[in-house]
Amino acid sequence: MTLLAVENLTLAAGNRTLVEDVSFTLAPGETLAIVGESGSGKTLTALSLLRLLPPGIRQPAGRITLDGVDVAAAGDTALRGLRGGTAGMIFQEPHSSLNPTSRVGRQVVEALALHQKAPPAALRGKMLELLAEVGLAEPQRIAESFPHLLSGGQRQRIMIAMALANNPKLLIADEPTTALDVTLEKQILDLIQAAQRARGLGVLLITHDLGLVRRYADRVLVLDQGREVEAGTSAALFENPRHSRTRRLLEANRLTLRPVAMPPGEELLAARGIKVAFPVLGGLLRRRIGTVAAVDDVSFTLRAGQTLGLVGESGSGKSTLALAILRLIGFEGTVVFAGQNIAALSARQLRALRSRLQVVFQDPYGSLAPRLTVADIIGEGLALHAPGQSRAERRDAIARAIREVGLPADAAARYPHEFSGGQRQRIAIARAVILQPRLLVLDEATSALDVTVQAEILRLLQRLQAETGMAYL
Repeated sequence: MTLLAVENLTLAAGNRTLVEDVSFTLAPGETLAIVGESGSGKTLTALSLLRLLPPGIRQPAGRITLDGVDVAAAGDTALRGLRGGTAGMIFQEPHSSLNPTSRVGRQVVEALALHQKAPPAALRGKMLELLAEVGLAEPQRIAESFPHLLSGGQRQRIMIAMALANNPKLLIADEPTTALDVTLEKQILDLIQAAQRARGLGVLLITHDLGLVRRYADRVLVLDQGREVEAGTSAALFENPRHSRTRRLLEANRLTLRPVAMPPGEELLAARGIKVAFPVLGGLLRRRIGTVAAVDDVSFTLRAGQTLGLVGESGSGKSTLALAILRLIGFEGTVVFAGQNIAALSARQLRALRSRLQVVFQDPYGSLAPRLTVADIIGEGLALHAPGQSRAERRDAIARAIREVGLPADAAARYPHEFSGGQRQRIAIARAVILQPRLLVLDEATSALDVTVQAEILRLLQRLQAETGMAYL
């Protein structure tokens, strides 16, 4: 029995073909992995299954049949039944997919209410059962939390609960472990596998991580620039990869890079006794009833030209500490950068320091302004910190930054929604390094990239560090 059949799928934007003549099937209880580098068309293929393509992208050819329904011909009622009913979807970045103004429990209830008629109390009970099923301790407390108060792993579990809410037959998991640490990565994939076995789900796994493919997928489809280049069982692909692109992915998965040997420079950053606490709210009026320590008495130093790795599981306080160092959130303690106490600087003084202290955020979707072109995004810092540059000088600097991070030349005139997750992170890196900072904070900067692009970006960062003496946190 076939649950999902895709025949000769082609997707295009204007005159550009993004996915060309892709075909595959998926049976109940089976896991099919679609693998490829960033920009290969994996996510677009997944979005097309439920007619969720971004504006400007169309399907000029091909047929998609899901549980006997022709997706392209489905009316509004049938399409609503497919979305969240027949098929549940776990999106790549839960922080962007969840409503930041609504408590997560309410969002799960909304997903249930779209397809199930039941009293509010019954829906809430089902919601709490789902939160417990996906391994969230204290489901009552989690349900009352806003997304920004949860770790990346907790947010992804919420997304899985929403995807499973209406007992779907198909689960589409688009990079479900992106930006999660290795411990949580295994927990999330084990959770999806357990749900598959308990419910007989067909699972479509979109990923660039071949380690996950080997462990969890029955069959594999490899895409390159929107075209199918190899398909077969997982065992066959790993034992005898036929296409050069598949072999490149396997080789990149085994890559090990050594740190750049740099003579120790002057002390650039010194953090002493950093503490960050968040309020715990409770009661009918949501008053403060306590605090939770996200970072507690952390100290370190970093010299020019050096790289300091800050390691920990999801929720351990890594990103919170980085935000404190950048003075993007309040903190206790002392941060001295280039001889200046950051906590004591005025807003104007801090703004002047920003060009030497840059950051690449973890989420390439939420950190780019959707209404600006790539050229505007990358050049925004130059407009603020180098106002004396001529328009031609700024244009040349932007073009050079785009080339350095491996983006196509025509990227400058395009918008963030036209790029894959990995390509968006390249834009974010270009935006940071164009200012030639002395310290670059990399908050999981390669977590959204496929393994081959990770290697390219890390080599780029190594070269920039060797050339400029930049320090990395």
